[in-house]
Amino acid sequence: MPRAADYPLESAIRQSPPLNINKAADDTWVRDKTIVITGGASGFGAGYLKRWAAAGATVVIGDIDVEKGDRLVRDTGKRTGNKNLHFFYCDVTDWQSQVQLFKDAVKVSAHGGIDTVVANAGITDPDPTIEKPEGLDGPNPPPPNLAVLDVNLKGVLYTTHLALFYLPRNPGSSPANPNCDPFRIHRDRHLLLLSSMAGIWPLPAQTLYATSKHAVVGLYRNLRSSCFMHGVRVNLICPYFIDTPIVTTAGRMILAGGAVGKPEDVVEAATRFVADPRIAGRAVIVGPKLKVAQNENGEWDLMEREEESGEKQAIWELYAHDFEDSELFTRNIIRIMNRVTEIRGWAGWFQDMIKAIKHGIRIRLLQEAG
Repeated sequence: MPRAADYPLESAIRQSPPLNINKAADDTWVRDKTIVITGGASGFGAGYLKRWAAAGATVVIGDIDVEKGDRLVRDTGKRTGNKNLHFFYCDVTDWQSQVQLFKDAVKVSAHGGIDTVVANAGITDPDPTIEKPEGLDGPNPPPPNLAVLDVNLKGVLYTTHLALFYLPRNPGSSPANPNCDPFRIHRDRHLLLLSSMAGIWPLPAQTLYATSKHAVVGLYRNLRSSCFMHGVRVNLICPYFIDTPIVTTAGRMILAGGAVGKPEDVVEAATRFVADPRIAGRAVIVGPKLKVAQNENGEWDLMEREEESGEKQAIWELYAHDFEDSELFTRNIIRIMNRVTEIRGWAGWFQDMIKAIKHGIRIRLLQEAG
């Protein structure tokens, strides 16, 4: 009977070396790329559009929010002077809608192809019925609402399928190669997947969301060992709790007293992946910017006093290819996040609760005004 050791996965994975986290992304390598972003009208997607538009890329975003998407593209175009920004309606749960997005992207691309696809669209579970006992004791138990799986998993699989069709057909592109010279690569073949810290760690009361994000991590792990057959490189971002509209008022109250990350750090991580054609098969976690240092065991420790020596870091490489290292890393990063909560104490909790309440009031006023 064949043994796993006879077929080492590592030999099939063309992975680039570990990232230099302390080196900023080079935006100049984004110039003239054609980039497709699903769920691009707000949150991370809007951040990607603004930065990559400023760098001179052709950016195509798809979203169900037509008004917000149109406004974002117009405003960003005026601010950056970039005329190669486009919005198209796209429902990621609808196959034909995604097909049309990719066809439209090819039409508006200056070179008739797509360099990078960012599978960014995602929602949280507003009504986690999978864990609700109400009605489950009757003769006709209600089905769970699987909308979050439709968007976060089926939608991502649709995007991935289309990416692997269109990226190898990008005119003038060469098969992805971690040893390439980035100064000579103008056309790329890159798929960037968005999961979450919930993709490697439980998230109570958001079972379907966590399930979908675990699935995206699984998708990434498998694609790393197969997408080179298409000449495509694939990378992954797993954001921690980030201050975006997807974090509801209730979620902000639950997180009160802890630490959350900033969207610009997620954009920085994505830019690093999109810009550098040498990076393949790597994954990062993005969280709050913390001052940390490695101890004698190689683990990260939080520097709790300002005078302590350490480096501020928001982006952490996730060794998702190694299950054992992944678990050790996850326990370590969670321990650091919990320590932040302990240090901030009740004062931090009250500050965050006030911010959460103000956020809820602001959202309600915007809804009433709109």
